[in-house]
Formats: sequence, structure tokens, C-alpha cells
Amino acid sequence: MPRESGALLFPHMAVAVSPVASLAPACDEQSMSAPTVTPPAGPNAFLIGAHTAATSVFAFVIVFTYIGFGAMCHDYGFSVGWAMASTALQWAGPAQVILVTGLAPGTAVIETAVAVALSSVRLLPIVVALLPLVRRENQSRWRLLLPVHFMAISVWVETMRVGTTLPRDHRIAFCNGLGATLLVIGVSATAAGYYLQSLLPVMFGAAAMFITPISFLVSTARNAKLLMEKAALGLGLTIGPLLAFGKIEFDLLWTGVIGGTLAYGVHRVQRMRSETP
Repeated sequence: MPRESGALLFPHMAVAVSPVASLAPACDEQSMSAPTVTPPAGPNAFLIGAHTAATSVFAFVIVFTYIGFGAMCHDYGFSVGWAMASTALQWAGPAQVILVTGLAPGTAVIETAVAVALSSVRLLPIVVALLPLVRRENQSRWRLLLPVHFMAISVWVETMRVGTTLPRDHRIAFCNGLGATLLVIGVSATAAGYYLQSLLPVMFGAAAMFITPISFLVSTARNAKLLMEKAALGLGLTIGPLLAFGKIEFDLLWTGVIGGTLAYGVHRVQRMRSETP
């Protein structure tokens, strides 16, 4: 672990070098090695994750998004406990909106469940991409249940930005601190929106929910570094509106398939060119 990272995470464990040790013979240095101190994992990384969440722009986005969601649950006749449980257990704004709007009019439960599941498939690539970066080798699977539940666009972006700079042994604790703090903010904002419903403008809920996709777009653009990532973003912004104006069914799905495939093709061509002598 680099000196800077160790000093940041464990400032209380600084070790002073005795002048006598510096005068020891070279043969003693070769025959004896200083014991390696492994700092305890967990608390400091958890607090760093919590601080990252509290100071992240996603905290602002989550507050407004879930205030709108809480107000919507009130309008559709759900209890405040149900709304808060939905945020804590689902932790996916679009899926929660689908669930509320699907159950309220009396839509079949199976159809609503399928729609919620399909809307949450987008989180699978995040889990697949992020877990190898945060888990330790031979780590127990049950320790991954909590960070997997917290996986969302916000957690993915902040973990890639901050979490990957930490030693691997502390990344799970960082994800737990990050995700738990954002989740608490979301649940609290849901309750606040529920009770503030009568004071909010009619269009506030829709406007608040619109902040989420805008934040996703901005954060994705900011974190796009590879040509493949930039190509996928540009193709998505181009193909999506064309299919929507053409009234093509499943336009969002086709945008992802076409744009993602073309971006991957660009990546393959670039790699082949770089490997060619």
C-alpha cells in the first residue's frame, strides 16, 4: 500500500524509525526483516464511504428524487411505511415508480413484477463490472450480499472515482459506507416527501424524478475515459432520439443494443490496430 494511502486511512499508526536501527550492520538487515503491520480493515474505509456519499452530488439528486417519490406514493394511496420499505428494499427509482403506478390501478401482479424486473436488469452489468474491483480473493460470498444490494449508478460512479484508490482490503467497507449513507438519505427523503405532499406543486414529483436520468447522463459523460465509453454515449444520444421520433417500438432497448454493439466494434478495431506492428 502506498505511503500516502496508509497515512490517510490510518494516521494513528505512524511508526518512528529509531536512530539505533539505522546504524545496524548490513548483515543484520539481510538476516532480519521488520514485521509487517496489517492495519485492521473496516471502520475508517466505512467512514470514508459515508463522507463520500454525504458530499456527493448524488446525495442532492437522491433527496429530490425520493421527495418526489414519497409525494407520488401519497397520491396513489400507499402508506408512508410502504413507501419507505420500497426505497429500502428496492433501491431503484425507476423500478419503484413502475411498481407504484402498476399496482395502484389494479394491474395484474405478475405483469407488474415482470416490468419491475426488466427495468432492473440495467443494474446487472454494474454488479458484474464492479464486484471484481472491490472483492478480495477467496472472500466469503455472504459478505458481498450487502454491497450488492447497494449497487446503483450512484454507488458505481463514486466507487470508480474514490473506492478504487483505496487498498483492495478496504473497498467492501467503503462500498458499505457509501451505499448505506445514500440509502438512509433516500429513505429519509421518501418520508419527507410523503408528509410534504400537500405543500408541493403538482408537477414537483415529475420534475424531481427527471433529475435522476439527467444526473446519470452527466456522471456518465464525466467518467467516460475510453474511446468505447465515449462512442457508446455518443451513439446512444444520437440513435435514441431518432428511434423515438420514428415511433419504433422498444426504442430504448434497440438504442442500447445498436449503440453498444457499434461501440464495442469500434473498441475491437482500435485494439487490433494497436496490436498490429
